[in-house]
Amino acid sequence: MHTLRLRDREFRPGDLAVMAVINRTPDSFYDRGRTYGFRAALAAVAGAARAGADIVDIGGVKAGPGEAVDAGEEIRRVAGLVAAVREAHPELLISVDTWRAEVGDVVARAGADLLNDTWGGYDPALAEVAAAHGIGLVCAHAGGAEPRTRPHRAGYADVVADVVARTTGLAARAVRAGVREDAILVDPAHDFGKNTWHSLEVSRRLTELVDTGWPVLVAVSNKDFVGETLGGLPVDRRHPGSLATLAVSAWQGARVFRVHDPASARAALAAVARLRDGLPGELSPAPPHP
Repeated sequence: MHTLRLRDREFRPGDLAVMAVINRTPDSFYDRGRTYGFRAALAAVAGAARAGADIVDIGGVKAGPGEAVDAGEEIRRVAGLVAAVREAHPELLISVDTWRAEVGDVVARAGADLLNDTWGGYDPALAEVAAAHGIGLVCAHAGGAEPRTRPHRAGYADVVADVVARTTGLAARAVRAGVREDAILVDPAHDFGKNTWHSLEVSRRLTELVDTGWPVLVAVSNKDFVGETLGGLPVDRRHPGSLATLAVSAWQGARVFRVHDPASARAALAAVARLRDGLPGELSPAPPHP
């Protein structure tokens, strides 16, 4: 099992890290633009740090379909925020959610520690950018889908086998491009190029990806498969299901958890770690979910 090293932080097998989502988008499915403004986004980063986030993941483009956002606009939304976060919170690790090499280069220069390529290597040069700057890379499974598209009749002979093959293939390609082995994560990317059945199958069999040895990131917070599985719940009622899925993923060995509510995620993951390791003691109650 690989130890993950980003900037001056080290995450060994068994360690659990919280990645807080910061959306600089006006149309996010979750917060509907609440942190689109620069000051609001910077305040959200400060709140995530207080809540115990290890990493903040800054994104400038909504994952799903919506208004077109070119590379210049994406850079305008995220680069200045990355620089401000680097200055204000030197202890935080900064990830940027982008599939574009052009954007990755700019944010790496601004202080990013990790490029979160949620669209599965759509721009192969992104790995070269990570290598050139000595920073980390997330290798995700999107099943060959185009960025910002929803799955349409997605089909796999074995979705978990496809996830394992594609993510480890991307990781190997990143190493060949010069990315450090200890700076690479793999992400099954629930709901990306997958329907609800596929995302559930990945959740149940996550150990098959963990067993590759690469640190596994999971991003399940408030996603559609959670809502659909629990009877068609809207976004604002998916939090308990999200925490349950985090716990299942952590128990199977995932290490980094991308979430909208870092405080409750940290409390849930702390409980999993206590149960897994057989450590007695009291846990502080999770703060109420807004």
